Amino acid sequence: MSKVEVYLLSGFLGSGKTTLLKRLLEDEKKQNRKVAVMMNELGKISIDSNEVSEGIPLKELLDGCICCTISDKLEAQLQGLLMVEKPEVIYIETTGAAHPVEVLDAVLSPLFANQLEVRGIISVVDGSRWLHRRELSPQIQQLLLEQVRHADMLLLNKADMLSESEQAKLTMEIQSINPHAMTILTSFSKVSMNQVRNLSSRKKSDKVRSHVQVDLNLSTFVYQFQKPIDQAEFEDFLRTLPDSIYRIKGYVKFEHFKYPYLFQFSYGMPLYMKEEMNLPLNMVFIGENISWEEIERQLQKLEK
Repeated sequence: MSKVEVYLLSGFLGSGKTTLLKRLLEDEKKQNRKVAVMMNELGKISIDSNEVSEGIPLKELLDGCICCTISDKLEAQLQGLLMVEKPEVIYIETTGAAHPVEVLDAVLSPLFANQLEVRGIISVVDGSRWLHRRELSPQIQQLLLEQVRHADMLLLNKADMLSESEQAKLTMEIQSINPHAMTILTSFSKVSMNQVRNLSSRKKSDKVRSHVQVDLNLSTFVYQFQKPIDQAEFEDFLRTLPDSIYRIKGYVKFEHFKYPYLFQFSYGMPLYMKEEMNLPLNMVFIGENISWEEIERQLQKLEK
């Protein structure tokens, strides 16, 4: 069964995400692919949803950010989309205040993570705002930095409003923070659709060339346990994990227990919650510069 492609559109308020989404949807229409869209707004009313053409399934997540207050709603909406609409590709436009790691964590529910293929995080940067970011609050400066650092593709937007020397400064600063992302100067979020489509193949080819199979940049991994494991050995495995594994969540079944536990791991802290029924034993990992092959090998060892 082919997986559903997922693209996350990130970027601060007013950077040009919705304009980019419109361009992507126009291209999908030409390709005749089945598309769905999820839009997240912090307010109670969606401003941008009327930009999405009729006939495209649209789920709106209002009055909260998908990476914190309404992640449970996101899971229900996504599951509904997958079961009812059966799209080939889903575009998720996040709020300007969303942190990429938290969004990935919210999107990849252990119930259906193995049906999704996250093709990439596309961050839209307002060039002028970036160059004047020192005037913003420290929290917003940090958020802009995170949105750049974790992207697979960076659109340095509104470039037409910058001088050549400002464009050069912007490009140099952004590439020094995230040298692995494809970085493109744009106006009105105009980008070659081929470059967007090649996002995942570029990541795959990087992996093939790398002898140690380390995924550069933020990436995800889904493992499915085939049987119960020993809890003490699992805890030993957790203690050996690198600090750059930011999140783990999923269902794990321990020997001598009837039902699995919902397991969550964030900033090195494990949390177990007992379930009252059998659920798919999927475990979702989010990390940076991780050898997922090595993690997989260690997990397989737990099942022997």
